[in-house]
Formats: sequence, C-alpha cells, structure tokens
Amino acid sequence: MSQEKNLEYLYDSHETNDSHNILLPAVDRIVKEFSPATIFDLGCGNGSVAKHLSGRCEVTGIDPSISAVAVANKAYPEIRIESGSAYDDLRARYGTFDMVLSLEVVEHLYDPRAFARNVYELLNPGGTAVISTPYHGYIKNLALAVTGRMDAHFWALWDGGHIKFWSIRTLGILLKEVGLKVSRFERVGRIPALAKSMIVIAQKPK
Repeated sequence: MSQEKNLEYLYDSHETNDSHNILLPAVDRIVKEFSPATIFDLGCGNGSVAKHLSGRCEVTGIDPSISAVAVANKAYPEIRIESGSAYDDLRARYGTFDMVLSLEVVEHLYDPRAFARNVYELLNPGGTAVISTPYHGYIKNLALAVTGRMDAHFWALWDGGHIKFWSIRTLGILLKEVGLKVSRFERVGRIPALAKSMIVIAQKPK
C-alpha cells in the first residue's frame, strides 16, 4: 500500500490497519484456494500482510517508502522486504513467483501499464495475480454525489494519494493488455454495490 518513490508514505507501525483488515479475509481465502509456495508482495507497505502470509508460504516484498521498509525490517527481519518500485526490473532482481499480491497500490501509480507488465513478468507460468484497489461503480458514485461526499472520496489535497480511479471494466482491460487472463472480481467492505475495495484474480497462461 504505497506510492511513487518521491512521495514518501510514512509508516510508524508494523500492525495491520483498517484497510488490511477489510481485505485480509478475502486474501486468506484466495491464498488457500491457489496454495502458492511463493508470493511476491508488490507494494508491501509495513510488511504486516507479508508477515500474515509467511506462515503458509515464502513471501518477498518491496515498497518505495523508506519508512515502511525500515519498520518492516525491524519488525519482521526473517522476511525479505526491500526498497523498490513498481517500475523497477523486478524479475531480474527477484525471479518469478507462484503469486503476485498487490493491495491498494495501482490507484497511486502514474504508469499502471508498467506495473501490470511487472506483475506479468514476476509470475511463473500458470501463476496468479491478486490485485486490490478501491471500487468505483455507477451506484456507488451516484451515492457519493447524492450525499455530497464526492470531495471527501476523491480528495485532491492528499499528497501522493489516489490518482487513478478504477472500475471493474478498466482494471480488467489493463490486465488483459499485458496477457493476464482475468478469472473473477470480488468486492469487499459494505454491500457489493457500495463496496470499499475490489479484488481481481487473474492468471498468467501456462
């Protein structure tokens, strides 16, 4: 849960936050479904999700936030968590994995196609991408407008905040462009039409 290298997302805790707690039940279910031996956590933030999953598989994580990596390394020295960007040549540095997990990252990126290409390259053939981002859809956006919460939701004064607002359609297009096969979307937090986030599960062809 991170952003560009020049926009430091500050962390002072290694604990999971409210966003993690909404996403983790679904993530746990998906990890159990696919049983990966290795996971790459792309934009791992403070390392709390990597730690949560590390009892079931080998987890490697990167994040551009210096404070996040420092917190993670201090709290979880047994897990490989390093500074890195969604735009780096990650496959050359880390190899390939059974699963790439990226929670609440893609909405922060100026170049989401570079991110998607990296996800594809990091996966083993037949591997699974699990990507979450805030959900946007017609009914939710209408509800935000009617209740006067558009400014609060699309808060322009958050330095380094959300700059891309994804729908199921647009996120699906992004992943298909790089060769990933989307198998399904799940919506989490609140009722589906007003969901806080959505999770896409996609596979790299064998």
